[in-house]
Amino acid sequence: MNRERSCAERMIAVLYFFAVVSAAGCGDKSSALTDAELDRIAITEKIQLVEKAGGLVLVVGGETITSDEVIEASADRYEEGKTVADLLKPMAQNTSIEEFKEQASIPIKDIVMGRISGILLYQHAKREIGDGANEGLDKLAEKELRKFALRYGGDEAKADEALAEQGLDREGFKEEHKKLIITQSYLGSKLPYKKPVTYSELAEYYEAHKDELFYSLGLLKFRLIDIDMSKIEITDLEENRAEKARRKGEELSKRARDGEDFVKLVEEYSDGHRRDSGGLWPEVQPDSLARPYVVLAEAAEDMKPGEIAGPLETVGHIFVMKLEAKQAAGYQPLEEVQGEVNNRILWERRNEAITRLNAKLIREAEIGNTDEFVDFCAGKIYKMSTEPAEVEKQKTEEPGA
Repeated sequence: MNRERSCAERMIAVLYFFAVVSAAGCGDKSSALTDAELDRIAITEKIQLVEKAGGLVLVVGGETITSDEVIEASADRYEEGKTVADLLKPMAQNTSIEEFKEQASIPIKDIVMGRISGILLYQHAKREIGDGANEGLDKLAEKELRKFALRYGGDEAKADEALAEQGLDREGFKEEHKKLIITQSYLGSKLPYKKPVTYSELAEYYEAHKDELFYSLGLLKFRLIDIDMSKIEITDLEENRAEKARRKGEELSKRARDGEDFVKLVEEYSDGHRRDSGGLWPEVQPDSLARPYVVLAEAAEDMKPGEIAGPLETVGHIFVMKLEAKQAAGYQPLEEVQGEVNNRILWERRNEAITRLNAKLIREAEIGNTDEFVDFCAGKIYKMSTEPAEVEKQKTEEPGA
């Protein structure tokens, strides 16, 4: 029980930043080798290229990586919302196959190496954690399955359909999450959580990143009564529109300061285009206000939220403003953002440790034959992109290739 509790605590502590490499691939499962075939291969952490059903697969620690899995993988790090096949299709349609393979090998190999490192990490993690946490893992995986169903309003049938589209059923989903949790737990035991961040590290990081992370733009939020001088009605030719607008502005300013409902005053007296929304403007940067509204930014400099300014005269207008919110431009002090800076430093430490760990695992594995698999995937994408009808025919005739 103590071991289970310790594992669970580490699982909860580790952020889900490694989910992409350890659980992203849910492609075609039909190319997986049979148990008997895997037993004959007898691989531990070595990588082997195997021909299966007319195609090639990589076998890593008893798990297979199929070409379909790679082709259908997310290419978000290159272009958001696209698969590897989507990303490379335009290139395939405009180059020879030799040029295409040379250029496409980089993103394809990136995906393949990510899959390999995820499997190797899982193999290491599984041996270290052992079977002591199985009960806890089952509970956590079941919880993740319930959360998945909630995305579909708790409709289990719809959730099952969504899983089926990913090539999974409920048990498959839970197994994928068990692998993810085990891997995260292993990473939690390897990454430098315990070493505290010193104040000098905090200060150095803050100074290096304060412009991009901790500078706040000035912001204003206000309600406005806009008296348009051109709309002031006069009954006497000797009456002055500007003077009448000033008197109206003085009267409305006094009524607002005396506590009358500002929204009602806007709705009754404002000529502005935001009259129907109570004169409320969205947050704006003071420097972004152009004529005739620049006077509002000038007035707001000495105001506090809730105060009334006006009448403010500018070209053709008299304004009465109620300041709703205000944020001065400037840097957030280190004391206010110290917790965020601390977390960012820890995050970067974790990422660096993961990068080193991945590199170590890849170096230890025999990866020379991955180039042939990458070439096979590239050739398949090229054919899909340039001969779609032929590929559809082959898929029907040779499922799982």
